[in-house]
Amino acid sequence: MIAAVIFDVFGTLVEIQNRQNPYRQLLRLGVKQGRVASSDDLRWIMTHDAGFQEAADALGINLGSGDLAELKDALELELQSIRVFDDAWAAIELLRASGIKVGVCSNLAGPYCQEVRRLVPGLDAYALSAECSMMKPDPVIYRWVCSMLGIESGYIMEPKHGRVFMVGDSKKCDEQGPRACGIMGIHLDRSGAGRFRDLLEFARAIVAKDSY
Repeated sequence: MIAAVIFDVFGTLVEIQNRQNPYRQLLRLGVKQGRVASSDDLRWIMTHDAGFQEAADALGINLGSGDLAELKDALELELQSIRVFDDAWAAIELLRASGIKVGVCSNLAGPYCQEVRRLVPGLDAYALSAECSMMKPDPVIYRWVCSMLGIESGYIMEPKHGRVFMVGDSKKCDEQGPRACGIMGIHLDRSGAGRFRDLLEFARAIVAKDSY
């Protein structure tokens, strides 16, 4: 029995058509000010539900009013350009019609969380890094989303209790990370190089228990 499917968000359910990378712009501004960039910078941004000013203050970046306005404009351009992939809702509806719970698990900066909830509403679980203060591939976030789905993490690979699948475009975060926690992680490759190139194909295989 398959109990639930967890989707990654960006690159899997939705795409940004006009990339502006406003938080990377913020970090580049810090570099121009002589601040040494850290690998932990994006982790802080992705695990705090914070706007630009709060992020700048936390990271020691001087953010003028003009800089702030430019970042807000860039963010708005990105948010307005996000669209749901054509196959996403068909896949979700097929899974739910088969009695399978559906959730999302994604690394997102704070302002993107509300937009994701608006574009992909009514799911059974939302594990968004800025809201839950943890990010993939930390095992805790996978256990967190399973808990929201009402599935005990110790049973997520046992057919008796219901298996859990996760699908996304990152091998590290959506395939390998979940598998280390007992979730069947599946890599989605929209270029066609992998087993699944779209979500409807994946959902049909899940419903039919194809090769599983």
